[in-house]
Amino acid sequence: MLLVRVIVHISDIHFGKTDERTIIPLIRAVHEANPDLVIASGDLTQLARKREYLEARAFLSSLPEPQIVVPGNHDIPLWNPLERLTSPFARFKKYIASNLYPTYDDQEIAVVGINTARSRSTKYGHINREQLVYVREKLCPIPSDHIKMLVTHHPFDLPDGYTDKRQLINRAGRAMKVLAECGVDLLLAGHLHRIFARTTAERYKIEGYGALVIQAGTATSFRSSREVNSFNIIWTNSDAITITRMLWSVEKEKFEPSAEDHFRHTDGGWVPSA
Repeated sequence: MLLVRVIVHISDIHFGKTDERTIIPLIRAVHEANPDLVIASGDLTQLARKREYLEARAFLSSLPEPQIVVPGNHDIPLWNPLERLTSPFARFKKYIASNLYPTYDDQEIAVVGINTARSRSTKYGHINREQLVYVREKLCPIPSDHIKMLVTHHPFDLPDGYTDKRQLINRAGRAMKVLAECGVDLLLAGHLHRIFARTTAERYKIEGYGALVIQAGTATSFRSSREVNSFNIIWTNSDAITITRMLWSVEKEKFEPSAEDHFRHTDGGWVPSA
């Protein structure tokens, strides 16, 4: 019997720049999804100030567990050059999670989180050789009947019409070879404040391999007006994946299901399904 796992994927909360109307409805919607795992893919704060981190910690504490949480570029204190260079993630470790490389495995899904933010880069993301070694050590030994996931803040792909390739993770091509070697199924990220899902085969031509890029928009921030606030609910087993886009309704002041993306697993990887 194939067991279904439910994953809530939120990103880019940006405490310090939040639309306060969205917070309680978001918490309610996440609980209603009854997830097996909650994933937060970075930018919990706007300026990495103590007050913002305290708000982020209280918010995460109100959500179901277990959780996988990674930092984003806004979670580094850009306003404090000394702290940014000497201890960029000290506040994240103090208030959110001491481990910047969290993992989760429940015999159906296996998840690894990687920190792609860097103190010397105020916006763009990187994945280095040591991190790829870590991913290989953690995910390659996992049996292929698991759904394997990598969580980063910065994306491996871009939405349609988005031309700034600098927003892609630096060394993404090298990383994709490791992910293909390990049979990673899902790549979850944020950063762009755009919600979409597609196969990696569209950008990365690796024979016999196609993972899914799943991007979350900003769940609560008013920093971007391109899209309404949103988050993902992912329903997955080893054969099929459905991603429900939950969009904020200004009129109803609640998150509601919008479009769904369906994918099925084939010998060549994940492909869209009717």
